[in-house]
Amino acid sequence: MVRLSWKIYIGLILIFLTLFLGGLHYLVFQNLKDLLFYLALDIVFVPIQVLLVTLIIEKLLSERERQAFLKKLNMVIGAFMSEFGGIFLRQVDSLCGEAPDLARNLAVTQSWNKKNYQAAMRFASQYQAHLNPSGEELENLRDLLLAKRPFILALLQNPNLLEHDTFTDLLWAICHLTEELECRADLLGIPDSDRQHLGNDIRRANSILIREWLSYMQHLQLEYPYMFSLAVRMNPFNPEASPIVY
Repeated sequence: MVRLSWKIYIGLILIFLTLFLGGLHYLVFQNLKDLLFYLALDIVFVPIQVLLVTLIIEKLLSERERQAFLKKLNMVIGAFMSEFGGIFLRQVDSLCGEAPDLARNLAVTQSWNKKNYQAAMRFASQYQAHLNPSGEELENLRDLLLAKRPFILALLQNPNLLEHDTFTDLLWAICHLTEELECRADLLGIPDSDRQHLGNDIRRANSILIREWLSYMQHLQLEYPYMFSLAVRMNPFNPEASPIVY
């Protein structure tokens, strides 16, 4: 025996109600011509009703769902920035010869507007860090990445992140860098060519992370001013960053 779904039952009930009410209308008013006229009039406007429901209202609902999804996604990104992102940016920043340039172009303040973020994003998109890390600095970076690996892998299991291509690319870049550093038993004696190769892997992850950090800062400024205040004071590119409010 085939079981009908609840949607079919509701559809049959609605059809029955239409026929019942139409029959009741005819019995009361005995005017089949007007009944058919208004039925035809309703059918005439069915296409515009479909347009309103499927294209306009559905789009509005989808946009609301998208905004709610992005809000949840930014919560995950916020946890990433607090647990790992800021530490990684500070550690890589200490290896860059362009640290003052970074501090000047990425000095986010309470007065930043859309144009400031666009200018900073252009700078970040063109920025190529000049890295020549020593063996000891690579070991310190490896220790950080291995300590945070369970956290990064847990983020990769979050299905919501599949909708954010850039952030997913960032996590993969970090995982690849972790594997590269872990595979080398002795980072102190590697040749310059290998050090340059690792520098490229660091540069790739750092470049994506800077852009994600800027987007996250802009989100905080718009949605969570109190969190933005702390994020500005703890700017990873500011060597004098402090949580103390003066």
